[in-house]
Amino acid sequence: VQLQASGGGLVQAGGSLRLSCVGPGSIVKINAMSWWRQIAGKRRELVAVSSTNSIATYEDSVKGRFFISRDNAKNTVYLRMNSLEPEDTGIYYCNQFPPESESWGQGTQVTVSS
Repeated sequence: VQLQASGGGLVQAGGSLRLSCVGPGSIVKINAMSWWRQIAGKRRELVAVSSTNSIATYEDSVKGRFFISRDNAKNTVYLRMNSLEPEDTGIYYCNQFPPESESWGQGTQVTVSS
């Protein structure tokens, strides 16, 4: 089952976005969940993980700016992104963690202008 990310868009540097990821309860409620991004010319990288008890870990470059959260009642995982930088431009994906190949959706494009 693919997980659908949404909420991307075009924002100026310093701005904020909140991404959402909705999936089946059978995935979101019982798994650690993660956000990834693929920046042009680079491999997909892990951005943030929320454990099943909502303990969050982050990639170093987004610490203090990005915040992952989950609402199990809505089968939704969020990524709040503050102080966005042009280097954050890319396609953002959600998946469980560790990721499952069949759960990769199309992602959502985030573009940060300088």
